[in-house]
Amino acid sequence: MSLTSPSSSSSGSQANSWIVQGLVAGAAMAAAAGAYALISLRRSAKFRSQVVGIIPARFASSRFQGKPLVPILGKPMIQRTWERAKLATTLDQLVVATDDEKIAECCQGFGADVIMTSESCQNGTERCNEALQKLQKKFDIVVNIQGDEPLIEPEIIDGVVKSLQASPDAVFSTAVTSLKPEDAADPNRVKCVVDNRGYAIYFSRGLIPYNKSGRVNPHFSYLLHLGIQVLKYFMFRKPFT
Repeated sequence: MSLTSPSSSSSGSQANSWIVQGLVAGAAMAAAAGAYALISLRRSAKFRSQVVGIIPARFASSRFQGKPLVPILGKPMIQRTWERAKLATTLDQLVVATDDEKIAECCQGFGADVIMTSESCQNGTERCNEALQKLQKKFDIVVNIQGDEPLIEPEIIDGVVKSLQASPDAVFSTAVTSLKPEDAADPNRVKCVVDNRGYAIYFSRGLIPYNKSGRVNPHFSYLLHLGIQVLKYFMFRKPFT
């Protein structure tokens, strides 16, 4: 169904992650019936979508300037992220989208394909959009991989891609994991709420669902959104200007 089984990965905080899929475009829409989902799975076996992974990266971050180039055990963070994403078997192409020459030079140095984007991009989604318009090849599915996810599991990337491929009526797929109580008040940790069928309802940097006490309910399983979004190509069809 829409909230799949935990990932088989055994490393880090992503050891128990779930795929959130559905008819989502900023808000939840109606879910496909179970019988139709079975038809979708069979149909997907005959259909091979073309998938591109895009890692948006900028130097001038207001919270952490130059973060993509911060070394982690001898390698820049962006390289760690790229190397992990490169292990995903569902990606036909992987590129870094950036507006900074230093990041571009670094990425080209370790063999990544780079697309230069405008400094006017307000967020990673806009940067992915512009990069997608500049790619010569047409893709069916776009994977937005956060540049500051050096430990992202390739199995999670493959999971969200396959989830969307198996649901032709869905336009969006992502992944969540259990939120640690100590991260509940951290605005850098994006939280997610799903319905009883596992379809995403909304996301927030604040604690959700919120209660009157403002404290974490130890008996409730809060969800943390992982840094990956998978969308159908037509969600990016509007030309970038």
